[in-house]
Amino acid sequence: MAGMTKSDFKNPVINWIDTRLPIFTMMQKEYGVFPTPKNFNYMWNFGALAMVIMAIMIITGIFLAMNYQPNTALAFDSVQRIMRDVNYGWLIRYLHQNGASMFFIVTYIHIFRGMYYGSYKYPRELLWMLGVVILLIMMATAFMGYVLPWGQMSYWGATVITNLFSAFPIVGHPIVTWLWGGFSVDNPTLNRFYSLHYLLPFVLVGVVFLHVAALHITGSNNPLGIDVKGPQDTVPFHPYYTVKDSVGICVFLLIFALLVFFWPNFLGDANNFIPANPLQTPSDIVPEWYFLPYYAILRSVPNKLGGVCMMFGSILVLFVLPWLDTSPVRSARFRPIYRQVIWVWVAAFCVLGYCGMNKPEGIYVILSRICTLYYFFHFLVLLPILGKMERPLPLPDSISRPVLGGGGGPMPSGAAAKPMEKA
Repeated sequence: MAGMTKSDFKNPVINWIDTRLPIFTMMQKEYGVFPTPKNFNYMWNFGALAMVIMAIMIITGIFLAMNYQPNTALAFDSVQRIMRDVNYGWLIRYLHQNGASMFFIVTYIHIFRGMYYGSYKYPRELLWMLGVVILLIMMATAFMGYVLPWGQMSYWGATVITNLFSAFPIVGHPIVTWLWGGFSVDNPTLNRFYSLHYLLPFVLVGVVFLHVAALHITGSNNPLGIDVKGPQDTVPFHPYYTVKDSVGICVFLLIFALLVFFWPNFLGDANNFIPANPLQTPSDIVPEWYFLPYYAILRSVPNKLGGVCMMFGSILVLFVLPWLDTSPVRSARFRPIYRQVIWVWVAAFCVLGYCGMNKPEGIYVILSRICTLYYFFHFLVLLPILGKMERPLPLPDSISRPVLGGGGGPMPSGAAAKPMEKA
């Protein structure tokens, strides 16, 4: 019949819906029988974990918005009312507050996995770039959300961070005025941030949809970093990886619950329990922990414009990572030198985070500058040169025939580019 599609589902209700709107057929194709490399390890769980925590953040955020007052005279008290008077308001707020930290932990590990196994390389460049867009939206959403409780750190954090845009010549001050909605951080600023904080998660869902769509078009990378050669290298996504993801989700939710119920304010700042006071500046203004590495980069440069450019550049450099890494081999398993330097980069990133939480003086300034230098050296100098000089280990013929089983011979320099181009 015209306009009807064929459906193989036996349940009459599902069949009736599917013949008119084939959403169940699409889900079966994309998440049921979708062929997936059979050698995934638990590092591949973090994409599913990010989806779970994103859903938790959106749901809890909607309930919080029902009781929050985006007014400078009422915001702080409305948060306290949520905690004290709203049924299970304390639980909803702690889930949302700590969920932001868990979201960034999961996302940072997900990004590291992509860097370690070369998931940004051909043909997944756009997939990677969409992932960086997701990171930027997350950062913007988290920053605006941190302002909403209207505590001391919320107010002064908003003042300091928005003032950074004034470093740009000509356009800087108009941007700051637009962000503030006036000439200081005040009620219009809070209203702007509340509106954008509520809107951006739904934009994030749209970008995540594109990210997943791009993943299903190009196919997933795998720990070996080689392309699947046929059905013998894949398994259906369900039940193999739905079960494996379920195990990871259960462990994740257990850790999340421990944080929410036993240490709900462990990752927060004590100054945010004090109402915002424009006349009293805190002794030390620091952002949330997940922004600390970028904050350290900002403070490591004496020039304000230079620091702002370096801070934004530390994220934007990820967009061009697929072209900066010139090695034809994806996975760090077969790149003995890269396997070491990626951990040096991780160490530098963590040290930057530690320096960001301390005052910019003494040894912390020196460490920040050294680690900032290595951060950019890793991407802009080391990766392009390493791809030309490093001699990779032998690659397996396929996922089903690992190197230890006799797959692959010694690979001359540059020879791995040919199989890559066929991907």
